[in-house]
Amino acid sequence: MATHRRHERHTETPTDRRPDPRPDHAPDLRADLPPDVTADVPAGPPPSGAGAPGPTPPEPPEPHAAALAEALLAAGRGYPVIPLTRNKLPAIRSPHRGRPAAPPCRGECGRLGHGVHDASTDPLTIRRMFATTPWATGYGIACGRPPHHLIGIDLDTKNGADGLTALRFLAEQHDFPIPPTVTVLTPSGGRHLWFTGPPAPPVPNSAGRLAPGIDIRGTAGYLVGPGSVTTHGRYTHAPHTPRHPAPLPDTLLDLLLAPPPSAHRESPPGVPPQHAAALIRFVRTSPDGQRNARLFWAACRAHEAGLGQELAARLTKAARDTGLSAQEARATIASAARATPHNH
Repeated sequence: MATHRRHERHTETPTDRRPDPRPDHAPDLRADLPPDVTADVPAGPPPSGAGAPGPTPPEPPEPHAAALAEALLAAGRGYPVIPLTRNKLPAIRSPHRGRPAAPPCRGECGRLGHGVHDASTDPLTIRRMFATTPWATGYGIACGRPPHHLIGIDLDTKNGADGLTALRFLAEQHDFPIPPTVTVLTPSGGRHLWFTGPPAPPVPNSAGRLAPGIDIRGTAGYLVGPGSVTTHGRYTHAPHTPRHPAPLPDTLLDLLLAPPPSAHRESPPGVPPQHAAALIRFVRTSPDGQRNARLFWAACRAHEAGLGQELAARLTKAARDTGLSAQEARATIASAARATPHNH
């Protein structure tokens, strides 16, 4: 008689041994290789290797828990932090809403809810703030506070602005270096550069005063911390960002502390602005990969100053000196004219 062997199916109990669920999380200031902060950042993830597909990436961390973890890490490095909403606003509601204090309270009442004035490096305080704001998905880093006296340079790319090109122009115009420093990439394609400053005088906050596309976060301001999730996406460290912020160049600090120009001051009739020659030089010294971008930006600034027609020929010649053809240069300048609002 044939013997029939019973086959039993072997089952395994699923385990929860998954890798750390943070594959898309950027380096957290641990890298020491200084990047060129003026270099273009590669778009998109790195290409995957050939062969069989790898394991399915795990789910990203829950935003609130991830923001708390990153805030505690930043606080451990001496950066005072506060929780933020997806709209990048302080997450703790003011205890004085509906009955504002006079003069304005900055935390003297002993309660939370005073925006950047709540910022702390104390882990227990930070956990308490995040525990009271389960809707927080990010954190802000207070600027101007010891020990770093952080100054943030926000380089924007929205509404036709190009903050990075504007900063390059200022560096060439005023002859100061842009040192490698902590760099945070924003969801909109811009970047934040972190610098250390002096304890005094305080550096004021500003938007577009230094140049179009450049905002400054100084005393009583804050930067959105890397790892934060907002309505537009996640803030991340740039690849190989340095471990510590560099000191702000002295010349750039002088520009930030200079009084704003008078709104009533006008240039003498027929005299071009002083930076016209700097615009030409900025185009003529364009490195490969930046020629069209620099020409477009300089032409926009010329049109904004009412000098578009006057400088067109000089800008074209400067662009041709870099290797662009006359046709390319004229097309770029024409595009700048269309993109720049007409002054009346």
